Amino acid sequence: MRAISIFSPPAELSDSARQHRRHMLARLGLAWLAMMQVMMFAFPGYLRHEGMAPDNLELLDQAIFLMNWISLILTVPVVLYCAQPVWAGALSRLAQKHITMDVPVALGILVAFFPSAYATWVGKGEVYFDSVVMFVAFLLTARYLELCARQAVETGGANAAIEAFRAAASQQANRIAFWFVTIQVLLAIVAGAIWWLYIDANHAVPVMVAMFVMSCPCAMAMAVPSTVSAAHATLAVRGNIPDSEVAELVRATGRVTRQNLYGSVVWHLLMTPLAAVGLVAPWVAALSMLVSSLVVAGNAWRMYRRQVRSAAAANWASAAVQG
Repeated sequence: MRAISIFSPPAELSDSARQHRRHMLARLGLAWLAMMQVMMFAFPGYLRHEGMAPDNLELLDQAIFLMNWISLILTVPVVLYCAQPVWAGALSRLAQKHITMDVPVALGILVAFFPSAYATWVGKGEVYFDSVVMFVAFLLTARYLELCARQAVETGGANAAIEAFRAAASQQANRIAFWFVTIQVLLAIVAGAIWWLYIDANHAVPVMVAMFVMSCPCAMAMAVPSTVSAAHATLAVRGNIPDSEVAELVRATGRVTRQNLYGSVVWHLLMTPLAAVGLVAPWVAALSMLVSSLVVAGNAWRMYRRQVRSAAAANWASAAVQG
């Protein structure tokens, strides 16, 4: 759980795992670079309103048309290269007749990208390239943090009690994530259809995109690996400790895992109705996904720091008594 482990792969990593991590970091860097550029090119679109002077409006529309084409060119490699693990995961799981978090992510990207590409081609309509690249960049950030936590667990010295907890907690988290994703995808489709048929067809796409983004349980996927990694890091710092203290550490890990898991569920449940009624833009949904993932990682780090400080205080008190 040291900060440097995010950038320096553990020495015990296999060559294939090291290569996978390197590719993920390359995709992450490209996605963030494209996101910053596309968001800059999307800015003129946010300035446009019908109350502008006709000459200014015509000039701004020409700039928006050019910026949309540049954004499309920058978004294509993000969709094809950076999001490649999403396509591979979604297709493989659908072939096995399973729904995982890659399915709503893929749907969200498709629903936002193709209407935007069509609007750019015809020169009319709303585009969501900034939401697409932001979603992919934030998603890859959350997954990279998850990968770091998981590799730290796999390469570190595993304690049997903590690993037993990890196995049980992972099964529970996977069950919750499955039902969460399934229900969220259905809600996104229903909400999009209602907006398209009865409310405002022009607003149906951003509502569906926002809800598909909200259906990505990235924070849930990080809940168990991050806390288990924190528990193993605690043992690495404290060394050999009695079984009673290991049991207490497992209980603390369980508490933080439940906080992360159910807290992320509650956060998504609070945001979903707002997205369904059109109050959450796709980029806001992507940002909330990143924030929830960072909160999960931060909570695990807080547990690690608290455990280490408590052990240090106990050792200091023991030394003071003996002295």
